[in-house]
Amino acid sequence: MKLNVMLRRLSCLLLVAGSLLSMPAGGAPKRDPAEAANAKSAAAPADLVVRNRYVMTFRGTFLGTSPEERVDRARRNILEIISGDLEGKVAIGTIEQGRRVTVDRKFMFTITPGDLDPLGQETIDDVAAAEKERLKLVVDETEEARSTDNLIRALVAGGIATLVWLALLWGLARLHRRFVRIFVRLAASKAPTLKLGGSVLLDQRHVYPMARHLVEVLRWLLVTIFSYEWLSFMLSRFPYTRPWGESLNGYLIGIVVDILQAIVEAIPGLGVAIVIFLLARSLISMIEGFLERLATGDSPPRWLDTEAMPTTRRLVGLVVWLFALAMAYPYLPGAQTEAFKGLSVLLGLMVSLGASSLVGQAAAGLIVTYTRTVRMGEYVRVGEHEGTVTELGMFTTRIRTGTGQELALPNSLITGTVIQNFSRVVQGHGFIVDTKVTIGYDTPWRQVEAMLIEAARRTPGILEDPAPRVFQTALSDYYPEYLLVGHAAAMKANTRAETMSVLHKNIQDVFNEYCVQIMSPHYMTDPAQAKIVPPQRWYEPPADKDSPASLRTDGLAPPSA
Repeated sequence: MKLNVMLRRLSCLLLVAGSLLSMPAGGAPKRDPAEAANAKSAAAPADLVVRNRYVMTFRGTFLGTSPEERVDRARRNILEIISGDLEGKVAIGTIEQGRRVTVDRKFMFTITPGDLDPLGQETIDDVAAAEKERLKLVVDETEEARSTDNLIRALVAGGIATLVWLALLWGLARLHRRFVRIFVRLAASKAPTLKLGGSVLLDQRHVYPMARHLVEVLRWLLVTIFSYEWLSFMLSRFPYTRPWGESLNGYLIGIVVDILQAIVEAIPGLGVAIVIFLLARSLISMIEGFLERLATGDSPPRWLDTEAMPTTRRLVGLVVWLFALAMAYPYLPGAQTEAFKGLSVLLGLMVSLGASSLVGQAAAGLIVTYTRTVRMGEYVRVGEHEGTVTELGMFTTRIRTGTGQELALPNSLITGTVIQNFSRVVQGHGFIVDTKVTIGYDTPWRQVEAMLIEAARRTPGILEDPAPRVFQTALSDYYPEYLLVGHAAAMKANTRAETMSVLHKNIQDVFNEYCVQIMSPHYMTDPAQAKIVPPQRWYEPPADKDSPASLRTDGLAPPSA
């Protein structure tokens, strides 16, 4: 017996010693302050909503109870009290931990300092007063829902609202065609007066479809507004759905208020932007007038003449408008929004990636204009194309060929290609006409030159002063190459084409008259007799031994016939 008592006491001592050894040196275990702060911050706020009506938000823990658990308990308490007989008396009491909310002297929930919004400026009394009003509204709506008279009045009001809603929809359907006819008449009368750059903006064929679509959009917009208001009114008639109706009304009113507020806030900035654009327009008009007077004055500068005037005017306008846009950009409505900034970045990226060739064309146009490479009315040959210059643009230069075709040549092609200008060397208005023929060595060159000059003399439009000239441009393997050059007084490309056509006809006629074939002799072997011209044949008709053309290449006296 004594042995059992001693063993029991020994086991108790061992248990006590083990518990003491397992404790930390400081005595009782302490909770880490950071852990406690994290546990406190981990409690997420929870909203107390009773029968679709918001009451309050619990943010802090109370006596170890999380906000979510406090919401569940408060909701159970409120539903329990409003499910029975109600006096509807909501009271706020002061306790050590905060404020105590009761309904008909029964506890509902507690408001603690931890439930206050840390970013707000409200006191616990302000919050308690607001919660009292919201809870009072829940109690009143509960009593209203139990009243049969209120339910009948709500149904009658809802029925009347439904009849009004249906009548409005029926009226819109009946007035639809009348509105279409009115809009068609207005659009048809105003369409011819709406012009941009001398062109009518709205075609008569598109008036009816546009008016019909516009009235249709307006009709469905009104149907949506009427239906929205009807639904909001119907939901507001019944206590349980009243918060939904109020939220619909609040959402619509909020949108309208935001739109009106945005319009009012945008008016000053929009006014500044309009003033900037008006000043830019006035400045452009003043500069254009000054440039016009400078170009038409007695001694205009070389860089500004009648041909460069349109390009200079466009450059000045572009620079001024870009400067005005940069100045007015901060004042434009929505300029500081992310959408506007993103659109600006997108446009800049598009311009930088896709407009490099466009910028190059514009730079080439400036070079063509201000270096006087070509001018309006000049007859030029650019590569394989030739014609009269009809337009010097910023990006393209247009020429009209002799066959009536109009070619648009990129300005970069003009600056990167050798250009033959047939008008620049002519005194006054006109251009050069030139053509090339190849005649065998067995035909006297004096006779060939005389025949070519005779053909030029017979051609209307080719001037006698300066007189046409013939150049031997090459001595090829089988024939010399003769180039006839003359001056014509006309300026148009079709006149040059007609002149060249008549000249070629006259060359054939003249060569046929003097029995000289126009055929370059290509052969495989040498002929039996030498292909030479004896001196007695040097002045075959129509060549004249006394003419300067026959004597200019040699200093010798012409041989006797």
